[in-house]
Parts: sequence; C-alpha cells; structure tokens
Amino acid sequence: MNMIAVDDERLALKALIAAIKEAAPGSEVKEFLYAEDALEYAEENPVDVAFLDVEMADISGVELARRLKNKNPDVNIIFATGFGEYRDSAFELHASGYLTKPITAEKVKKELAELRRPVTEKERVRIQTFGNFQVFVDGKPIVFSRKKTKELFAFLVDRHGAFVTTEQIAATLWENESYDTKLKNNVTATVSQLRALLRDKGAEDILIKSRNNLALDVNKVSCDAYDLEKMEPMAVNAYLGEYMSEYSWAEVTVGRYEQMVRRDDK
Repeated sequence: MNMIAVDDERLALKALIAAIKEAAPGSEVKEFLYAEDALEYAEENPVDVAFLDVEMADISGVELARRLKNKNPDVNIIFATGFGEYRDSAFELHASGYLTKPITAEKVKKELAELRRPVTEKERVRIQTFGNFQVFVDGKPIVFSRKKTKELFAFLVDRHGAFVTTEQIAATLWENESYDTKLKNNVTATVSQLRALLRDKGAEDILIKSRNNLALDVNKVSCDAYDLEKMEPMAVNAYLGEYMSEYSWAEVTVGRYEQMVRRDDK
C-alpha cells in the first residue's frame, strides 16, 4: 500500500508518520510539509491513501484532496485535523475517513480497515517465477536471509494454492535427509521465518495456515506463472522456457508449461 502524509507542521507530521507506520508496518509512506510537493509526487507515483491536514498555509487539505482526486479518482483521502468543522467538506469529497488529533495508531488502523476503496494484497505482492524466483512487495524485492525460507515460498507458489504438509515440505526442500525430529523442527522454524518476514512487510495474510498445513492465497498475489496458466498473451510472450531455474523440483512444472505453450502455437 502506497501512502502519503501531508502536514505543514513538522512535529505533527512526524507524529502522524509514526502512527501510520505502527498501524501498517511494511507500507510505503512518503511525508510532505508542502502540498505542492505532494502533488508533484502524485503525478509520477500511484497513491492508495492520502493523509491530509486540513489547515495548511500554502493549500488547504480540502483543496489538496480535490486536486489529488482529479489526478486519481480512486485515491482514499483521510483528513487529519484538530478541528471538527470540516466534516461536511470531507463528505462532499467522498473522503474515506476523518481523524481528529491527537492521532494514534489505533485510530489510523481503524480508518485503514474501512477504506472507501480497499487496497487488495494482490496489488501489493508480485511474484516472478520466469527465470529466477523473486518476490516484490510494493515494488521492492524481498531480501530472504535464508535460502530455505525463499525456497519454501517458491514451493508454495508452485503448488498454486494447494495445501502442503510438514512432511511434503521436508521431502521437497530436504529430499536427501531422513524425516526425523530434527528435520521436522527445521521445517517448523523455516515456516516461522517465512511468516515473520511477511509479517514485517505487512503481507502475512497471503499465507493460509491450518494445523500441519500451509498454503499461499493465490487470490492475494499477482504472479507471471498464474497469468501463463490463464494463457494471457503478455505472460505467454514473456515465458522463454525458464521457470524457477534455481530449483530442480520445478522441472515438472517446466515440462507442463512447455506443453501448454507448444499446444497454443499450433
């Protein structure tokens, strides 16, 4: 989720930014003291949510909201102010929310949960499988500190939303090792590391956990491989025969994709 916060009082802006980051960890938040700078940023960057102070010296928050909506009608506007008399203007602009100061993380979290135009995780999490495997959240690549954590995520992507058990994970990621207590603990630790990493990015809910089962919620991500499954032209043209090249277990899927593409060419 890409957000901006605009307030011409530096201390108030810092407090607002702190509340937003606590309420939505992992989200991109740009801060602006001047409305014109925020408008310039919005010209080149998609903005999902804009937190705007109402009373500012250069341009009022209400006028800024109008200009932002002219650029992007789908932007969610949340007014942040110490005054209550601007609610009518907020409603006229179909604002998503209205925060009164002092602003807290709880207030921000509540407003983000009730956005007029919700931002789905699918817009935030992009998965690249053609060539080497990579995952992006809000356009930034995830850095995996452990190879097995990354491979686990790749395995879940390859399963296309099907649940996998601890035993299946062990057999795939540690194929030459016997399944014993030590290996089971390694799998459990790897699952925990993946969940913690996604939690830090504010995207943990793309995983579905049920007792001894784990799956990827494919409805909350975008993925080139899933687009290829639907035979979308851009994905078909982008696929050059390489899929998760670093993982030998992905060769079965490569064979299936080769058949799909050849069949489509006939």
